[in-house]
Amino acid sequence: MKKIAVLASANMMPSASGLRFDYFELEEQIAKLAPAFAAVGLETEIVLWNDAGKRAGEFAAMLPLVVWDYFETGNPPKFLEQMVIAAQKTCVLNPLDILNYNSDKSYLEDLEARGAPVIAAVTTDRVTPQIADQAFAQFCCDKIVVKPQIGGGAWRQALLTKGEPWPDEEALPPARAIIQPFLPSVLTEGEYSFLYFDGQFSHAVNKRPKDGDYRIQSMYGGRELPYSPKATELETAQTILSYLPQTPLYARVDLLRGLDGKLNLIELEMIEPYLYLGFAEGEGGDNQGAQKLAAGVARRLKL
Repeated sequence: MKKIAVLASANMMPSASGLRFDYFELEEQIAKLAPAFAAVGLETEIVLWNDAGKRAGEFAAMLPLVVWDYFETGNPPKFLEQMVIAAQKTCVLNPLDILNYNSDKSYLEDLEARGAPVIAAVTTDRVTPQIADQAFAQFCCDKIVVKPQIGGGAWRQALLTKGEPWPDEEALPPARAIIQPFLPSVLTEGEYSFLYFDGQFSHAVNKRPKDGDYRIQSMYGGRELPYSPKATELETAQTILSYLPQTPLYARVDLLRGLDGKLNLIELEMIEPYLYLGFAEGEGGDNQGAQKLAAGVARRLKL
């Protein structure tokens, strides 16, 4: 059996003092991944991403699937440094080029320039009332969403409404930010996530916020529903992936319906996406999503 490290953040470990509300999702994913990986000769072990560099030689590959704090203040350069060191000793999946590309939301501008359907956005060094006013005018809207340029899980993300009091600085992105118009469809229809493993579609979910909120993450009360994409929607997701210079081992294509009635890319997650394996067919090692990912790893390692 070749050993595979599933990299995780300290706040996902049961012994952590600052345990995340959704820490149980690590155990839930591993319960499906471990037996599926074992079936193709791979043994999984959870490893802190902070230890990736020094432990890389013990593993045939490292997957940064649950590094859910890599974007927090001070962590991005440390995380990428660990991945560089690890890649000198073993196979890091997704590869370094993808991790670097996906760690900064400027990748959205690149994909849009290549022709991908992306939600309109502007970037700024820091969100200020003046910058917000410019965005309201540019997008011709009364609500905007501001996100850290390097971030995830709605961390330091805020919904700003024209004319309302300015929020505390702690509620805003700490540095460079991306600004997008707020799309009402997130409230009425929700966001869609399409999961791909080694370029192959696996399954999809529809994510909806709780009443009175717009964030779809479970830690904010969001809920998920199974979803069967239409052929045109799958074509949209596949087209987005086709603009990448290489096929990622795993990718989650997050889509939101725009004012034009079409699905547009809101995020392309290729570092630490929650895989929603509970929405793929099969339990435990028979989970088809986990099997597709395991088969992809085995192919990358030429097993």
